[in-house]
Amino acid sequence: MRKIVVHMMLSLDGYFEGPDHDLSWHRVDEELHAHFNEQLATQSAFLEGRVSYELMETFWPTADQNPDHPPTMREFAGIWRAVPKIVFSRTLQQVGPNASLRTEVDADEIRALKQQPGGDMTLGGVDLVETFRRMDLVDEYRLYVNPVVIGRGRRLFETADDPTDLELVENRRFGNGVVLLRYAVRRAQVSTSSG
Repeated sequence: MRKIVVHMMLSLDGYFEGPDHDLSWHRVDEELHAHFNEQLATQSAFLEGRVSYELMETFWPTADQNPDHPPTMREFAGIWRAVPKIVFSRTLQQVGPNASLRTEVDADEIRALKQQPGGDMTLGGVDLVETFRRMDLVDEYRLYVNPVVIGRGRRLFETADDPTDLELVENRRFGNGVVLLRYAVRRAQVSTSSG
């Protein structure tokens, strides 16, 4: 079964972006970018909210045409183009190549997608992440904690109002001080035995 994986950069104090959508504090060097490429190249789909999709789509489709970009950035441009995208938006009228548009999250459709063969699916966009979390559709969180406190901005779990039980399944420190904390969502086991 394919998993839905949240792949998110965070500050030590839990923000995914600073004021005015500031991401300048993200510490992405060649080692970390190579790791991202390795992880994301195996994905069967990118599930994106409108803001995340538009941010990515304005830069990545042609990023490999700039010879000044490092090899890992040029490599990711190809990954971005190759991996199918499902974009969730009520305002977009169309999306780019290799992308399809949904106006809302249909939990049954997502569960059916998870049953198909192939690589896991990466979930992007904090509002979309919260929608999937509330519907119990997220299977794993890959949180990349940056060694910086930014003090204000938007938090990943800002609107969460009920607990999600997690199990730490991996941690890894990168040379630039970023730490990966990979959590699997713990779900209650359904008993199939009859009494």
